[in-house]
Amino acid sequence: MNHYRADLHVHSVLSPCAEVEMIPPLIVQAALEHGLNLIAITDRNASENAAAVLQAAAGSGLTVLPGMETQSREDVHLLCLFETLEALQAWQQQINQALPCLPNRPEYFGEQFVVDSSGEFIRREERLLLTATRFSVEEIFEQASALGGLVIPAHVDRPANGLLTTLGVVSPAWQAAAFEISRHLSPDQARRRFPSLQPYPLIQNGDVHSLEQFLGSLWFEMEHPTLKEIRLALQGADERRFGVNIP
Repeated sequence: MNHYRADLHVHSVLSPCAEVEMIPPLIVQAALEHGLNLIAITDRNASENAAAVLQAAAGSGLTVLPGMETQSREDVHLLCLFETLEALQAWQQQINQALPCLPNRPEYFGEQFVVDSSGEFIRREERLLLTATRFSVEEIFEQASALGGLVIPAHVDRPANGLLTTLGVVSPAWQAAAFEISRHLSPDQARRRFPSLQPYPLIQNGDVHSLEQFLGSLWFEMEHPTLKEIRLALQGADERRFGVNIP
């Protein structure tokens, strides 16, 4: 088995909540400087910069998984991770149909930049990304999973957009592989505070919006840095493991 230090919740300049420094080459550089060798790009309701970060990471020793942080109609955030760009693009097509046609207001919400692998400007995303889709939490689980995606509710303990603080329940029907907790809690603290999390694997990411926010507390012992292997590690299957190192 190989050891991977991971952060599976990373934003680029396409997310209006991210800093302008979050361009592909600097994302890759910062992740490596933090000792990571596995990340996922998860912009809000968008995916156009994922390929650019994959290209920027080529040959660097850093594996980049394509993903998205999707906002449900209940205003819950969920990480949707995919094995391939093609699967992510298929999910993007569904999200495009589920987003309201609202213009972005950069002066209020922030800029939404699509860039190339060197970080050069291509275009602005004019449609507001910082909003809810019409998909429910249950529909996101069902439809992203049908494309081979791994759906993980994000920062479930956080007052804003966290599943437990927004809905207050965990449904077994979701068949969640894991839940993400914020950097402010340890897994043990989260389970004491939210007993409904007891049966589930808990992961922790940086929810990275600026270069210094990479956390690197999440690790996996698995054969390859793939979504399939992550699923097996979360299950503890065939000697694969995962864990969270608390600073």
